[in-house]
Parts: sequence; structure tokens; C-alpha cells
Amino acid sequence: MDFDCQHSIDFVNFAAMQEKTANVLYLSYDGMTDPLGQSQVIPYLQGLASKGHKITLLSCEKPENFAKNKTLIEGILAKSNIQWEYVFFSRRPPIVSKFYDIWKMEKKAFSIANRQKFDIVHCRSYIGAMIGRQLKLKKGIKFLFDMRGFWVDERVEGGLWDLNQFHFKKGYEYFKRIEKKLLSDADYTISLTNNAKDEIHSWKLSCPQPIPIDVIPCCADLNHFSATKVTEEQLAAYRKELGISSDDFIITYLGSIGTWYLPVEMLQFFKAMTATYSNARFLFITPNAPEKILSVAASIGVPKEKIIIRKAQRAEVPPLLLLGKVSIFFIKPSYSKKASSPTKHAEILSMGVPVIANANIGDTDWFVEHTGTGILLREMNEKAFADAIAKIPALLKVPAETMRKVAEQFFSLESGVESY
Repeated sequence: MDFDCQHSIDFVNFAAMQEKTANVLYLSYDGMTDPLGQSQVIPYLQGLASKGHKITLLSCEKPENFAKNKTLIEGILAKSNIQWEYVFFSRRPPIVSKFYDIWKMEKKAFSIANRQKFDIVHCRSYIGAMIGRQLKLKKGIKFLFDMRGFWVDERVEGGLWDLNQFHFKKGYEYFKRIEKKLLSDADYTISLTNNAKDEIHSWKLSCPQPIPIDVIPCCADLNHFSATKVTEEQLAAYRKELGISSDDFIITYLGSIGTWYLPVEMLQFFKAMTATYSNARFLFITPNAPEKILSVAASIGVPKEKIIIRKAQRAEVPPLLLLGKVSIFFIKPSYSKKASSPTKHAEILSMGVPVIANANIGDTDWFVEHTGTGILLREMNEKAFADAIAKIPALLKVPAETMRKVAEQFFSLESGVESY
């Protein structure tokens, strides 16, 4: 892949684009009252609305989050003149609930489209895109497929759909057929990674290849994730609260530990680090229960006092990241991860902190190796760990400004909005 050329097209060269305002129906199966909706959907829509685009948002809300956050989200969207419509998410039965949600969203979307004239239906992920495709076929609305990753394969590789069970197998086969129809019929597709773009262009579709695809990675709000906004007093207060001394070498992990992240391997790496850095401690900035992390640590011989676990509100994340000299994320590599763009990568670099990551995850290999902002592990074994640990002193000499500049060039929310 010619990343140097590709990135200049997909991420940087926005000035030549002629901007027009549009009336947009935005469909998201993710709820706006969910944390993901608040961090990865609403900021983009606010940016687009500020440029004069008229946005009507239709989302699928989880009842428990909706009850807690409805008033907050209504206020945020109203300030940006974004009209918000919603239906409610169904959990059971498996597979069938997805079709029920599609039916509810499609009924609502057509009702909205019958009242307003839209130029574009912008569809986040596959469920929204299935509805957007129908709006294109029946109403002639331009259809933008913002695919967000290889969703169907993620369900299988993440262990959520067991293909040994009949309903999951049939659901997988159905959605894989739909995936190609969505790509073939979309007027434009957005991919999170160049790796996924190249993969899609290798597929046989019902329309001529290459189909039009732009790459927009998961971005970060650089105004929020900024070291200049963090004071020494804040850092001192967090060190005191967490029992961190000035001599400690802190390595951080940011985010939930769910289906895709590898806590065992990360803790094994940390244990290997302690042979070189006896003052190393591991700070998990995570909503996960401490018991799970401490259990894994104990099972591989990492002392409890080496582990710090802190749940954090969004405003607390930037100073907590700055407590660390480096930040680590190991993700289960698989076929679907070609299309993955970890949001935490953008947030960490925005704070001027280098990363330690594993290979074969989206475009992470290119970003880490070609920008000099981290260490990449191509294997998970003692030798690979030792080789990576030996590179840490050189990595710590890279100026924080270098990490920040990479974030500004490739991962800023503003550039993401411009590209959309």
C-alpha cells in the first residue's frame, strides 16, 4: 500500500474540496445516549451542522441509557440545531431482534423522509445502511455507507455469533450477502482504514471496481485531549489519590477490556518490563471491575501493588493519561481487524504519549512505524517482549510535540469533519 500518497489524498488535501450544504438524514444503530454515540457520533454531527448542513438524526437507543441521559443529549443536539428522532434497541431473541430493529428504524426513517426532502442519507454501520439503501432505491436519496468496520465478521470472530448454531450461521450468510449489496449500491463508502479499503477493492461486487471509498480514521477532539489543558496541580492530585510516587514508571491502558483486547498478553508484557524497570506500575483507566484485572495479574505472577485501576469520567482521562510515560494496547488480530481504527490511539497521541501496540490491526502498523511514535510487536512471546522493552529508552526521547503533530495531521476531529 502506498500510504504516503494515500494519506495525502484521504486525510490532508481538503482545501480543494468545494463545500456545499446539504439536508442530511443520519441513521445510527448506535444510541446517542451511549458513550460511543457521545464520543464518536455527536461531535462529527456538531461539526457538520456548524458548516450549515441541516442534520436530522435517527438513532436506536438502549432504554436504560436513554432514561439516564435523554435530557442531556436533547440539550446538546438542540444547541447545534440537530433534529433528533429515535427508536428503542431490542436485545432478544438473537438475530431476530436485529430484523425487528431494522423494521422499526426503516418505518421511522421513511416517515421522516415523507415529511422532509433529503439530499443524502448518511448511514453509520450496516443496520443503518440497510435502511439507507432502501431510501435510495425507493426515493432516490444519495446513499453514503459509513461502514465503521467489517461488522459481520466481527460478530463471528468476537464470539458473539456461533456459526455452529443454525440461526447464527444463517444470519451470517444473509448479512454477508447484504454487505456486498451495500457496497455496490452506495454512492460513496467511508472506511476507517486503508487496509480495509484495499481489501474491499479486491472483492468481486455487482458493480465495477474500484468503488469510491474514502478513508477517515477514528478521530479525537484535540481541544479536549490536550496536555496544555492539564495543570501540574491536577497531576499532583491524581498522583496523591492513586499513591503514585515521582519515581514510579507508569504504563497506562485506556478503555474497556472486552471482546477484542488482550489483558493477559498486556500483563505478561508488563511483567517482563518489571525485570528492567523495577519501579514500573500499570495504571488501567477503565470502567471494568478491578477483580477481573487483578485475577489475571495474580494468575501470571504480577503483584497486586503493581496494579492501579481507576474508573474515569471523560474529563479525567487526559490528566490520567499524562501520568504515564507510555500507553499500551494489544488487540486480538483477526480478519475483521483489518478495518479497525482504535479511538484510544488518537486520544493517546493527542496527549503527546507514545504507544506500544501489536501488529495487524487496521493501519496501526503504518502509523506506529512510519511516524516513530511507538513500538510495534509483530509477535507475542518473550523475545518479542524483550526486543520491545529494549526500544523503550529511545522511544522516551521522542518529543511529546512529535506525537501531538501526528495526531493533528491524521486524527483531529476537525480534519475528520472536513473530510465528511
